[in-house]
Amino acid sequence: MRACAGPDGSGRARINGYRRMRPAVYASAMRYALAILDLDGTLADSLPWFRAHVNDVADRFGFRRIAEEDIGPLRRADTRGILARLDVPRWKVPMIARHMRRLKTAHLAEIALFPGAGAMLRTLHAGGLRLALVSSDLEANARAQLGEANAALISDFACGASLFGKAAKFRRVLKRAGVPPASAIAIGDEVRDIEAARAVGLACGAVTWGYAAREALIALEPDLLIERMEDIARALLPGRDSA
Repeated sequence: MRACAGPDGSGRARINGYRRMRPAVYASAMRYALAILDLDGTLADSLPWFRAHVNDVADRFGFRRIAEEDIGPLRRADTRGILARLDVPRWKVPMIARHMRRLKTAHLAEIALFPGAGAMLRTLHAGGLRLALVSSDLEANARAQLGEANAALISDFACGASLFGKAAKFRRVLKRAGVPPASAIAIGDEVRDIEAARAVGLACGAVTWGYAAREALIALEPDLLIERMEDIARALLPGRDSA
């Protein structure tokens, strides 16, 4: 696999389009038996749908509407910072989440998978990697978005995670799979995905095409910073170098 020194002189390598944040973890990538994937912002391109509907939800639940100039700062903030910026009290979060799940159920046709997501899942599965999905969404929504063929590649769906509940879902997936944290990696697009993985002792990969800004993800130094869908398979499976 080709690598070169990072542009900042830090020695962090860029490999086939993605940054290797922690070489020791990447060097042992062949050990992974389980990949735990996020849905929204990682596999499914739901951010445009979210932006189209979020201000109606804000009016309904009494939190601050999102203006265009808010998008950048919100994408750079962590979860607690987002709630503070929008004046969302923690006690309202479960109600808002339930409403968003129902709303999404009614608009699933508006949300497509990112290009290459299905091919990536097939490649990982064919390479012998066990796949799980942890999402804040409903399992029925996740299966519908993935489609029957892609959903059949996922061995475990742990859905309905609360805003700060992904770590608990990760633990349950690991227990059901009988896989230790050192043999698994979680891949998502938000700061909270990295935080949850770290809380459980999982390696974490962060994709740059989702909800959180690239610089917010880099600041937390995920084990892998992934900038193209196809690089997920290159990172997790041996022998996937491009020529």
